[in-house]
Parts: sequence; structure tokens; C-alpha cells
Amino acid sequence: MTTRLTVAQALVRFLAAQYTERDGERRRLIGATWGIFGHGNVAGLGQALVEYADVMPYHQGRNEQSMVHAAVGYARQSNRLSTHAVTTSIGPGATNLVTGAALATVNHLPVLLLPGDVFATRPADPVLQQLEVPYAGDVSVNDALRPVSRYFDRVTRPEALIPAALQAVRVLTDPVETGAVTLALPQDVQAEAYDWPDDFFAERTWTVRRPGADPAELAEAVRALRAARRPLVVAGGGVHHSRAEEALAAFAGATGIPVASTQAGKGSLRHDHPQDVGAIGHTGTATADELARTADLMIGVGTRWTDFTTASGTLFAHPDVRFVNLNIASFDGHKLSGTPLVADARSGLEALTEALLGHGHRVADSYVAEYTEDKARWEQRVDACYAAEEPDARPTQPQVLGALDALVDESDVLINAAGSLPGDLHKLWRARSRDQYHLEYGYSCMGYEIPAAIGVKLAAPERNVWALVGDGTYLMMPTEIVTAVQEGVAIKVLLLQNHGYASIGGLSEETGGERYGTAYRYRAADGTFSGEPLPVDLAANAASLGMRVLRARTVRDLRAALAEARAADTPTCVYVETETADTVSGAPPAQAWWDVPVAETATRPSAVKARELYERHVSTRRRHL
Repeated sequence: MTTRLTVAQALVRFLAAQYTERDGERRRLIGATWGIFGHGNVAGLGQALVEYADVMPYHQGRNEQSMVHAAVGYARQSNRLSTHAVTTSIGPGATNLVTGAALATVNHLPVLLLPGDVFATRPADPVLQQLEVPYAGDVSVNDALRPVSRYFDRVTRPEALIPAALQAVRVLTDPVETGAVTLALPQDVQAEAYDWPDDFFAERTWTVRRPGADPAELAEAVRALRAARRPLVVAGGGVHHSRAEEALAAFAGATGIPVASTQAGKGSLRHDHPQDVGAIGHTGTATADELARTADLMIGVGTRWTDFTTASGTLFAHPDVRFVNLNIASFDGHKLSGTPLVADARSGLEALTEALLGHGHRVADSYVAEYTEDKARWEQRVDACYAAEEPDARPTQPQVLGALDALVDESDVLINAAGSLPGDLHKLWRARSRDQYHLEYGYSCMGYEIPAAIGVKLAAPERNVWALVGDGTYLMMPTEIVTAVQEGVAIKVLLLQNHGYASIGGLSEETGGERYGTAYRYRAADGTFSGEPLPVDLAANAASLGMRVLRARTVRDLRAALAEARAADTPTCVYVETETADTVSGAPPAQAWWDVPVAETATRPSAVKARELYERHVSTRRRHL
């Protein structure tokens, strides 16, 4: 039996029938489709979404990149078992997807991209918005999505949709391969009819597998753990992706091994778990970083070992340090010349716990006492950063976080991605639940926060969802506020104004750049941006987009505004002006280095001094072979 439909109609019907299943939990794979329509998709996918509006929900976006961010936020909150599709026209609509696609792939989060494409039959060549490539007639701007997609196909014939769609879903549901998946759809093919086999539209359930550890690799990892005297776990995003938080807590509790976390892994243990020692790396705590410097065994669980985690190869200073890498991806399992334990994080942790308990293995009590005391001292530093002795003064950025910390409970979700906030949050925030701390720091993409908050809220409408946004990030991409207002998605935006790129300004100063071009100020007579702050009213801007805005001028105002926003059932923004971009945030300084190369030769004293310090740090780097 067959059914005659257009390619776009067939694709929508197919996607509506795809499901995932893991541990008995069954979810629809594509929960909705985001779209901005133009001549490349309005008559194809646009018409199909109208035709099948009863089975495929639709969300209207304002910016193609932000639609991808919203889909990614939804996918992360849905534990990668469900995501959204994103459709655009050809040309700029399609190329605007590239940044969002890179973010999804870097973070191993599934999203389906459906950009329109130029005519497959080429009745008129070129068409509007077509980029002509003289040496290759089959190349379009959509090919820019190839390097940032985990799977890419261009559907140039109707019947080619069947294998392409099946491969797309295979990759979306693969815990190792998942990321951005792109099906480029020529606009004429989208509207072309075909007799589709009815079996193509049958419900399919894709099992998200949990591969176990190889016995030989497991035995080697157990030997390494039993021999270690100062082991340290580094929990990465893979702990959350595999829902391994309880298994990690059981492992840490049984062995006494402390657990530090990357940005993606924070919240793997609650902040008050006895073995949680906080953030690691350049934005880490003094407790975790000192443990890392003296550890003889690092146990990476679901981490990619990025430079922020390793302090650019300078953090793990023990002369005999070794690595065990529990990771579902072999590529990550072999990093730092580590002993690979290629397995799902939960399955691998459960196997390690069972094996170690069989040997009665636990770290020395003196080691537990050491990191417990160090953690208590760090918590005192956090308390000091959060404290606001003058409630009628303008808050520092850590005091803003402290006010929020005093208000939220484990049901709240915090979203951030870029600027100075990730460093402060990583060091200071006390995660109360496995998914409260939502930092996109794999790609650290400015503009992610507001659309991602919409995606998270769509996935978890019962939760309070906060987008923490600096002024630089807000100016990049505030447009999805309109979407939140239109659809009544009651996100909370905490907007911090410090008149510039505070994070990169500090980095510029450290590396000899003298904060050049990082302040939002008028241009002065000497050509620098060192005049008065710009009279930009971001609160008025948010209000003009339809959002309710609460202005807070003091710590006291801030506390009241945050409480009011948290109770609101409409999209609400709390606006607060903190320190300017050329002053420190008040958080503890970096506890570990990060390699940003400094000019090898310069005449300005700031750059010369920065280079001397850089060379001292570089001399401590090592390759773990």
C-alpha cells in the first residue's frame, strides 16, 4: 500500500512517528518544529506543517540561530531523548544555522536541521539567494553545514528521502554520534509528489543503548583505582547525558573518592554531597584544583578534557599521575594517554562500584578529612562573596548570584553560556539538583541563553527557568523574547548591565591588550572607547519587546525583584546594573591557568610584562604520554 504525498508532507509524517526509548522511558523524538519561512521552504515544509498541524507542533522563531539554541535547550532538558526540528529558507536563513549547529555538535546534543536549498532541477540558475560556485554546480551555501553536522544529506529525489530520513534519526538517537543532523531540501523537491510505502510512516522506536564495559578494560581500570592513593573523579556532561548521577553518588560514597566537575558536569553531585569538591580547572575552586595538582590518578567520567578543565595542560602536576577515562566515545576514552573504559557512564560506574566493593576498597580517612576541611574553607569564601553588608548599595555580580542562591530551590534551572558569569557560576553556584545548572560552555556561544531558556521551559513547563544574561550577550540576540511573549512561555531573564565585555576585558588586560575595544563607552579624543558609558537602556528594550521588566538598583531592590519574578506566570525580566566592565567582579581569582598566547614581541610595557608571565606558565605545561 502507498500514499501519495509531497516530500515535505512525507517528512513531517515520518518525523511525527519516531520515538526513543531508554530504561523503559518512551519519548517522541521530534517534539515540535521551529521555522522561519521564505521562498525556499514556505510552499514545501510550510505547507506540510499546516497540513499536519495536528501531529507536528510549530513554533515561530525570529532568528535562525536562536531557533537552534531553543531546540538544543529542549534536547538537553529532555536528556537527549527528544529534540526539535528547525526549518529555514535558502541563503541567509540556512547559513544562520551554522553557529547553532556547531554548538549542538560540540555539546553532543541532537537537533534536526531542515534548510531549504536551491532547485535540484535547475530550471533557472541562479535563483534568488543562490551562491554560485564556478567549479562545482552541485554546491550550495548549505554545504557550510557539513563540517558542523554529524550527518548531512541533500535530498535531490523524492525516493532518496527514505534512506536519508532513517539515517538522520539513527544519528540523532546514537549516544556517541549525536549532534546536529542536516537534511538539505531543494525547494522544488519539497513540493514534488511521490507514492510512499505506508510502512515508511509506521511508528518506530529507537532504543538508546547503554553499552557496558569490556571486561579487560574494566579489570585494568580497577587495578589503577586500587593502586591509587590520591584519586580524583572529574565528572563531565556525559554523567548527565546518561543519567548517571545516582551511580556516581553511590561510587563516591562507597569509595570516598572526591568528585570535581566540569562546566557541563556540575550538578552531577549535589553541592552538599560529602564527596563533591566543586568545579575544576581555570574556573575551578581552590579545593578541586589543589586536589588535581596532587592527584596520582584522575578518573574522567564523561568528559572531553578541554583546556579549561586541564588548565591548558598545567593542572595535573603529580609526577606519576595517570588517567582512567570512562566515556561512551572511544575518541575521548583514549585522551591524555589514559586507560580507556569505553562504556555508558552509568553502566561503567555501576561496574566499577561493584568491583571495588568486592575488594573492600576505600581511600584513606586522612584523605577524606583533607578535602572535607578544604571544601569547608572554600564555602566560607563563597559566603563572603555572596554577602551584602550594605543592602542599599549597587550589587556586585557575585552578590547578584547570592541573592538568587538565597531564593531558588532544586526545581529552578539556571542557563548561561558566555561572558564573566560562567566563571563566577562555576566557582560559586551551589547546584541543588542534577539539571539546575545549565551552562553551555562547550561552544560558549553568546546569545544562547534566552532561546535555550524557552526550549528548557517547553520541555519542563513546571520549572522556574532563569536565563542569566550580560549586556554583551543580550545585545547579540534578544529577539526570542518576542517568541516567549507570543507563546506565553514564562521564562525569567536576569539581565546584568556592566557596560561592556567584562570577561574578555579582564583577559585583555592580563594578556597585554589593555582592555582595548571591550568597553561600551563613547569614543574618546585619543581614539579609544574610554568616554562616558553609552546611554543604552536595555531594560526599556526588553520592555519594548513585550516583556515585563523589574528594575533593581540596590541589593534590597534586587531581592524583591527576583522574588516577584520567580512568582510571575508571564515572561519577566529583572534588570540590574552591576560593576562596570573595567573593574573586577568580586569573585575569587582564577585558581588555575588558561593558555591565551601573548605577543612574543611588543613595545608596550603591559604586553612585555604579560609575555614574561606567560612564559613562566608555559614552562609548567606537560604532555601526558
